[in-house]
Amino acid sequence: MSKQSEPLHMRDVDDDVPVLPANNTTSEEKNAMYVDVNEDLNLSNASINYGEYVSSGKGLESLATIGPDGQISLTFDLKQHLPDLPTDHAREVKEFAIDQTKWRDYPSMNIVIMIVGSRGDVQPYVALGKILLKDGHRVRIASHETFRSFVLEAGLEFFSIGGNPQELMSYMVKNPGLMPGFESLTNGDIKRKRTMLAEMINGCWLSCHSPCTETGKTFAADAIISNPPTFAHIHCAEALGIPLLMSFTMPWFASRSPTAAFSHPLVNITNSNAGFGLSNYLSYAMAEILTWQGVGDVVNHFRTSTLGLQPLTLRSGPGLMDRLKVPWTYCMSPALVPKPDDWMNHIDVVGFYFLDLASNYRPPEDLATFLAAGEAPIYIGFGSVVVDDPGAMSKVIFDATKQAGVRALVSAGWGGLGGLTVPPHVFILGNVPHDWLFDNDRVSAVVHHGGAGTTAVGLAKGRPTVVVPFFGDQGFWGNMIHRAGAGPKPIPHKELAVDNLRDAITFAISPSAREAATQMAQRIHEEDGVKRGVDSFYRHLPLLNMRCDLDPSRMAVWWSTEHCMKLSAFAAQTLSDTQRLEMNSLDLHRTKEYDTTKKVSDPVSGGANAIFWTVTHYYAGIAEIFYSPVQGIIHTTAAIPKGIMKIVFSVHEGFQNVPEWYGSKVRKPGKVTGFKSGLKEGGKSIFYGYYDGITGLIKEPVQGAKKEGFIGAIKGSARSFVNATMRPAAGIMGFIAYPLQGAWKSMQSEIGRTQEDRQHLTRLADGKAAVQQSSPAQRTQIIERFNKALRDTPARRKHYLEAAERAMFEDMDLDPHEIQQATSQTGNSDVPSTSTSTTSGTLTPPTSDTGSADTSLDEDAAFLKELEMAKRLSLAEYQEKGRW
Repeated sequence: MSKQSEPLHMRDVDDDVPVLPANNTTSEEKNAMYVDVNEDLNLSNASINYGEYVSSGKGLESLATIGPDGQISLTFDLKQHLPDLPTDHAREVKEFAIDQTKWRDYPSMNIVIMIVGSRGDVQPYVALGKILLKDGHRVRIASHETFRSFVLEAGLEFFSIGGNPQELMSYMVKNPGLMPGFESLTNGDIKRKRTMLAEMINGCWLSCHSPCTETGKTFAADAIISNPPTFAHIHCAEALGIPLLMSFTMPWFASRSPTAAFSHPLVNITNSNAGFGLSNYLSYAMAEILTWQGVGDVVNHFRTSTLGLQPLTLRSGPGLMDRLKVPWTYCMSPALVPKPDDWMNHIDVVGFYFLDLASNYRPPEDLATFLAAGEAPIYIGFGSVVVDDPGAMSKVIFDATKQAGVRALVSAGWGGLGGLTVPPHVFILGNVPHDWLFDNDRVSAVVHHGGAGTTAVGLAKGRPTVVVPFFGDQGFWGNMIHRAGAGPKPIPHKELAVDNLRDAITFAISPSAREAATQMAQRIHEEDGVKRGVDSFYRHLPLLNMRCDLDPSRMAVWWSTEHCMKLSAFAAQTLSDTQRLEMNSLDLHRTKEYDTTKKVSDPVSGGANAIFWTVTHYYAGIAEIFYSPVQGIIHTTAAIPKGIMKIVFSVHEGFQNVPEWYGSKVRKPGKVTGFKSGLKEGGKSIFYGYYDGITGLIKEPVQGAKKEGFIGAIKGSARSFVNATMRPAAGIMGFIAYPLQGAWKSMQSEIGRTQEDRQHLTRLADGKAAVQQSSPAQRTQIIERFNKALRDTPARRKHYLEAAERAMFEDMDLDPHEIQQATSQTGNSDVPSTSTSTTSGTLTPPTSDTGSADTSLDEDAAFLKELEMAKRLSLAEYQEKGRW
């Protein structure tokens, strides 16, 4: 397949190439890629080989293939020797606007918890949701329709995202890890899976803003908690500008959290000449690419046609969560899975989540009679898994338990008994809560598929465990249990037979296994996972940007540019009702931004996928980075409200036009159509601000003398001193304003504005409802606090301007190798030289007219040189003034 015929999501496109809508009429950027956002999604794309990925570069050749069992076989062939990934390669993550001391002072929020999977996947998050509900939040579980009654009975709100968990389980049995095996590649399973995925992704988006289906009450999400298989999570958070916490019960989707400590759970590295740590780390990148290969076009269609966001490529899509350093909470026991050293402070391993379902349970009489009739039986059940031959499975279980001499409770959820007669030592179970059944020695051991939920309950109750894995992480859990001594080696379901099941049961009921399981139960009890999980959610929230300035107990949903103030729906409506502000003067407040196309400053900080592409293409300096990784802190993306952009724009325009008042020419900026063009104009603004100001000291008097003689020279001298001050100041403000302008314009597609309008109406309705439910004293308090806060408006404006300025300077960090490469490839003598020492103050001016916005310079090379010069000048200026 030619590169041009590849779908966009599988194109190896550098992350500095702009991707613009095909109907873009503002301008045509050089080297830009144009995408038709209205193109229909091909749900059975025959051009993609979903079972294989091959990558070849001058630094690395790699091959990933999916076997019949869903395992990924990897080979890595480095063309030149590289050192192994340093043990200290990971950096501390500075998360945006978190409150390190008062993280328990949270406002009341609307939280949507997105879950794709079985009941075992949903149940832990119901436990989490119940505690969040007690903390005063509105909690919505967004999952499959079959779990509606389960969620509603727990007192939580439910929203159906579509999808059939039974079909998902059936697909996953055939295709472990969601990776398509040979059968699914040929029988149409992939098209059905992708159709369901598209339905669920759209359902997740609807769950963020649709009214409650039970009460009709409006809903606008303030935060998202999600497990990875929803695939919609980060894209919904980006569109809405709200915080996201990823969470999972297992390390199966740990490709979002790569580590050098061990390879991806679904990967088998068959051949690699890279170091142990580097090979492990790269395995996560390859697993991400294979997953992206199957879902990326579905995700991109969702981003462009539903959310109005820019599509992602093979460079920007895989590893997105890792690159953005989205916070993670793994609700699995650190007693079983210790946290790796390179999972940094934005990743928590907190313990299992348990939902108490046993408090009011009373067993049916026949079950109680069976339990009392002899020694404690073993439990056997495989959850929601459906097998091809339920009769054969049942016969193996009946015969193995008889030979082992144990009684058994069997939950035949795998598709029935296949017409077999149930022997007297076996009792067929209905729906019984595991936390009741496994407690108080009612059963002596458990045999199950290794689902995270069943594993957690069994170990928490001290039950020795036999795991018969079918797919995904289940074999991992079996190995962890065996390593702890609480069970035998796992038996893959395709290898299950009477003999090995009998022997496994015999091991599980032994005294040594029972002792190991008891010790594990004690450690799990001490972890209190669900409480630590709630704490993890609060700790990672950008609370400093979420609280209303007038009532911190309420969520800030509006931004007032005039007053530089974050306002809750209640506060804004109260002030509007008393004519202290107008609602149409407010902007929606975005509490967290995600720059999904932001270029990484160095490969190590960019995560596994950034390292993969860097090693593959072998950019200069990669070996040095590995020998001496750049130390420091990774900053997560900041949120800059739209209103702050308005302030920056107005200040910049004021500075920019001052020289015109005195008769000087003002350099006109180029068009800003997106973030990249905004970044270029910002860099040019700061460079030409200094350049025009300095050269004006000479040019203005000379040009004035030519026009008006001696008097003209005097006037020119006066203008030159104004310019020397104002033009650099205008340049610095332009450096901030243009990129912000571009970033905002990039987001403002028609589709984007539609979803924003919907959110706007919901917030208005929420404000009116809050006012109706409030007391006169509450409204008076808001008015008094507002009047008092008006005095501090200038200080707040200065604070936000400085924050925006810092954010933009951080984002302009460029790779010196890239600058050197770009400047060495052009022979244009008109390009300003950057070789002169920054202390000399000498600049080589361009030959084009300084009053013209158009130059004959090679645009990209000139920009890189100008930007480097501007950065040096601005840093020197800031350091002299003692501001840094």
